[in-house]
Amino acid sequence: MTVRGLGKVIQTLREEQLLTQTTLAKKAKVTQGYIAQLERGMRKSPSLRVLQRLAKALGVPVTALLE
Repeated sequence: MTVRGLGKVIQTLREEQLLTQTTLAKKAKVTQGYIAQLERGMRKSPSLRVLQRLAKALGVPVTALLE
């Protein structure tokens, strides 16, 4: 999975659930800027802990973010 691919998956899941970047960030305990950087492919791979929090916030297994 490329960094850009991960960002696209996160963005798609977030938009499907009608979540803003800010709302997702709060649920995952990261900043809105971090979410924006992930979605634009500007951020290197997040840690497993961050992936787990993002997955939980989006209601999906971690593996769904890596597809």
